[in-house]
Amino acid sequence: MARSTGLAVRTIRFYCDEGILESRRSAGGHRMFDPESATERLLLVRRLRAVGLGLASITDVLKGERSIAEAIAAESTRLDIEFRSLAWRRASLRAIEAVAPARRAERLALLAAAQDGGAVHDCLIRFWRRILAPIPWSDVEKWVYWNVPEPPADPSVDEVVAYAELAALVAEPDMNRTVRQQYWRCRPDLIRDSRGLYVDVGDVMADVVPLVSEGVRPRAGGELDRFVNAHASARGERDSPRFREQLLIGATDTDHRIHRYWALTGQFFGTRVTVGQAHHWVYDALAQSVQLAPTESGERPYRGIIANFP
Repeated sequence: MARSTGLAVRTIRFYCDEGILESRRSAGGHRMFDPESATERLLLVRRLRAVGLGLASITDVLKGERSIAEAIAAESTRLDIEFRSLAWRRASLRAIEAVAPARRAERLALLAAAQDGGAVHDCLIRFWRRILAPIPWSDVEKWVYWNVPEPPADPSVDEVVAYAELAALVAEPDMNRTVRQQYWRCRPDLIRDSRGLYVDVGDVMADVVPLVSEGVRPRAGGELDRFVNAHASARGERDSPRFREQLLIGATDTDHRIHRYWALTGQFFGTRVTVGQAHHWVYDALAQSVQLAPTESGERPYRGIIANFP
């Protein structure tokens, strides 16, 4: 049997002991095999082992619990996951090597906290689920996955550092409150219809994205009016200079961490305009409208709250 299959005698004995190969004992105690079926079975085992399948998968195939195609597909998927993990580790090591010695400890700490791209992606998803918590997940799932970049399968040094920095940003204790304040604005407790506000603001952002893409500067107009109306209606109020001022109370739109988050996200989206850029455009337009709104005396005071970001 060993000569006909090219397998070592000890290997054949092992397969017999593991139940992979059936045998019977002769009167003298020797293992006896059916020449045709045993040879065919051992050759199949040898070939499946040669392409990397484990004994558990091979046993399932031999027992008819899984087809060869299914076993191969499962092993291919396992390898994809393993390769992604190895690629992430390789990029992380290269990123640590590439940084100046004075910053090596800082980068090591950053990357050590983000050892796996898939885990970081899950962390980002959970962050946005908390931000949009008043809305049913079924309504926001598409938005979240569209705006959270997938970890690259074979990341570059810059990509693995950027992805790790995204994880570090959302892990900051105050980041959740800061982003919630930007999204829901002041006095979120007054919002009567969170889902309606979410939908209306999303429609506005969809129309603002082309403006940002075309380089149109923030301005008063239909997009801003709809944004303000969405917030006003959700709170049972109407658009007015006073309400626009209220929308800017405690505004966190200029927080450097928010801008950094969307700048890092943009590295993975290429030329695609992020929703963060659209929000910044609307904020600048709102700030300008408040700055230029005349007082009762007709003056247009400068309020010092405009912050234009790329």
